[in-house]
Amino acid sequence: METYYNPSDLPRFGEVGERRPELYEAFSRWYSDTMAEGALSHKTKSLIALAVAHALQCPYCIDAWSVGAKNAGASLDELTEAIHVAAAIRGGSALVHGIQAINALDRE
Repeated sequence: METYYNPSDLPRFGEVGERRPELYEAFSRWYSDTMAEGALSHKTKSLIALAVAHALQCPYCIDAWSVGAKNAGASLDELTEAIHVAAAIRGGSALVHGIQAINALDRE
């Protein structure tokens, strides 16, 4: 079955930079610097990236950061917990926006 998302496209990410390599290189440097060890460990950053990937629902990012977090030393339990954190934040965000519905009705 053909789908819009093709996992074999992930390794082709660099092709995005072929037309404007200076912009792609600037992004790549910033991305690498952001993910490097700092106040947060690479493992922690990888788990954050995995959670954000799930919140954004980016299948390419989910593939990349599932493996990335594992390679950074995260266990399956840690990956699963990070995903649940993302789900809880998304769920809470949807609920708190319910106030907008209440405000709209109050203005009626």
